[in-house]
Amino acid sequence: MTARIERVVTEGVVDVDGTEHKVENNTWIVGDDEEVIVIDAARDADKILEQVGEREVLAVICTHGLPDHVGAAIEVASRDEAVIAMHPKDKPLWRRTWPDTWPDIDLEDEGVFAVADVELEVVTTPGVTLGGISLYCEALDAVFTGKTLLADGPGRIGGEYPALADQLAAIGGRLFTLKSGTRVLPAHGEESSIGDLEPQFDAWLSGSLTRGGGDAEEGPLADGTRAAGIRLNVDGD
Repeated sequence: MTARIERVVTEGVVDVDGTEHKVENNTWIVGDDEEVIVIDAARDADKILEQVGEREVLAVICTHGLPDHVGAAIEVASRDEAVIAMHPKDKPLWRRTWPDTWPDIDLEDEGVFAVADVELEVVTTPGVTLGGISLYCEALDAVFTGKTLLADGPGRIGGEYPALADQLAAIGGRLFTLKSGTRVLPAHGEESSIGDLEPQFDAWLSGSLTRGGGDAEEGPLADGTRAAGIRLNVDGD
């Protein structure tokens, strides 16, 4: 097997109630020495393309349409005339960042993208956004979870869960059915595994995520965006 997974961490500025904060985003690259697929091309196209190097970009796949995660999608894709793929339910979010364009491909559940010698299967995981998806690669024992599932639990927007019941249903019904050793590669923060996170699921169902609320103010910094009105400086450092 020649395919491998690479991570690029990009950084930008988020304005939260008039105060600027630095936020990091993960972009994942899957491929070999000849061709790659880029997942969640966030913020800094130059940094992402530096990691890609001379390899051909076949596609840029967006796990969701929130602005800090699609800010480099067009520039990364255009270098090699690659396609941009997104679930159609997140197109309105895409248009907030790119009002004059549309993604090239509508993602569908169980759709498959091939790169090098592996396949990425689309798994619909709505909740944080209506069109949120994950990408499962059985051959590499990895699932790219976007904002659906992070190392510290379900992802949020601005410290809140827009549709927690849907999100937990997707996590329990789709992601936690994967093998326990499957790597969880999210859009923010460090990686985890299905086996590390699944034991916490009952507590999430019992309301542990919404009790107390003492960490709500950290939400915009942890997950990188607000539901609306956020100002992103994709060139900030």
